[in-house]
Amino acid sequence: MPLQDRIQQVEQRIAAACQRSGRLREDINVIAVTKYVSLETTVSAYKSGLLHLGENRWQDAEEKWVALSGKDRSVPEDVPTWHFIGSLQTNKAKDVVGKFSYIHSLDRLSLAEAIHKKASQLSIIVPCFIQVNVSGEMSKHGMEPEELSGFIDALQAFPSLQPIGLMTMAPYESKPEETRLVFRALRELRDVIQRDSAYGSGIKHLSMGMSNDFDVAIEEGATWIRLGSILVGKEEE
Repeated sequence: MPLQDRIQQVEQRIAAACQRSGRLREDINVIAVTKYVSLETTVSAYKSGLLHLGENRWQDAEEKWVALSGKDRSVPEDVPTWHFIGSLQTNKAKDVVGKFSYIHSLDRLSLAEAIHKKASQLSIIVPCFIQVNVSGEMSKHGMEPEELSGFIDALQAFPSLQPIGLMTMAPYESKPEETRLVFRALRELRDVIQRDSAYGSGIKHLSMGMSNDFDVAIEEGATWIRLGSILVGKEEE
């Protein structure tokens, strides 16, 4: 399916989910996940108006980042906003900070320290989503929900890092409706943090929902959805 048709279909589904849940379209941000597509397709996605791009490994993203955002970029337009959405090794934080505007996978203090260290060197503040393993799956990264409050308080020691929201990945379900309780639990967790944590008032966003289940995620409060195959396709394994 042509890219523009994919974009149009996704927009129609977002609008429908917003209508069902009484939300505004402008409150939903779309990240085009380009990790399974070529540089050419990534450039086409950006030129088609998908201004937020998501990658989960620097070694896979580097060629695309250089072409679209590097000093000698081959695409002369304004640069996209890059989101790091994969699990981030502590020793790889230095490669990501300063290139990716948002990190969606903060889940431990050692990583927070590494992000803060590099951000301090660059004199920037990095907005981060805290990854929470709401579903309890062993295969999923993220902290346990009961660890979240103490973790957020501890982040005050790293002022070059700004927690702005929570992120989770729901199990893949053949019936997307079965993911609803996972997304609802993350939203409720965010609401508790905002109410009870002195440092939680800035944690407003919810990064949740992917190609298989983004409609449900929007209905449950997602402010960022991460869309790969349904939006930009998949070209390689």
